[in-house]
Amino acid sequence: MVNRVVSSNTSLALKVVGIVCILSFFVDFVILLLGFSPTDKQAQIGLTTALVDRGIVPMVGLGMILAAYWFDSAEGGDRSSLDLRFPSLILASLLGLIFLLIFPLHLNNVRQASTQRVNQISQEAQQAETQLNNQLSQFLNQLNNDQAKAQLEQARSQAKAQFTELIKDEQRYKQALENPQLPAEQKELLKKFKANPQELDKFIAEQTDPNQVAQQRINQIRQQKEEAEKQAKESAWKSGLRIGISSLLLAIGYIIIGWTGLKGMGSLQGGKRKAPAR
Repeated sequence: MVNRVVSSNTSLALKVVGIVCILSFFVDFVILLLGFSPTDKQAQIGLTTALVDRGIVPMVGLGMILAAYWFDSAEGGDRSSLDLRFPSLILASLLGLIFLLIFPLHLNNVRQASTQRVNQISQEAQQAETQLNNQLSQFLNQLNNDQAKAQLEQARSQAKAQFTELIKDEQRYKQALENPQLPAEQKELLKKFKANPQELDKFIAEQTDPNQVAQQRINQIRQQKEEAEKQAKESAWKSGLRIGISSLLLAIGYIIIGWTGLKGMGSLQGGKRKAPAR
């Protein structure tokens, strides 16, 4: 008698926890639908990602409900109450179908979003290059007058004087080389200027040459573009792989639970119908 009471309480607890798990999943689903835009690819990706991440919760709930009825069957408990097995198995089958549809849908959305992001990165990089070329043309036009040329030569002379003064002052030169905050590339340049002063003239000429500076900036823009495109593709690939595989696994699990359970209930009911004929 005591065992039957314990089994009945355990069965009730499993049913309650299972129902709460399932209801919490659908509450999250309703909340996620608030403000959802069906035409927005990013919104679709966010929704499917959230559903797949929470997809194991109703599966645990269904497992608890079915386990509760197994307890009832094993202990010969009272079955006069509402039987939740059939709606639970129907729900499992429907969830299996939903997660099966999410698999190709998410992969397609991720592919399209990745393509859009790569195109956007390319357009932004192209606009940056065009703007830089326009600025270079304006600057070169300004250099046609003597005042602008004089300012450029003055800037070169000031830069050379500062480097020369630093190199000739042994104490400041050693302090600069020992400074941990100074990048290693700049330290190598100081050593190069110290060994060959002509390298200093060459360096200043390159750094103050508008065409050279523009080309360096263009190279930086193109490098950043390649890195951004690579990162966007990797992020899309990882998202598609993780959510796609998880969705497929959830679909297989729900379909097995739903169809196997429904088939078993059909066989059980068929056996019960044949029993009176004997």
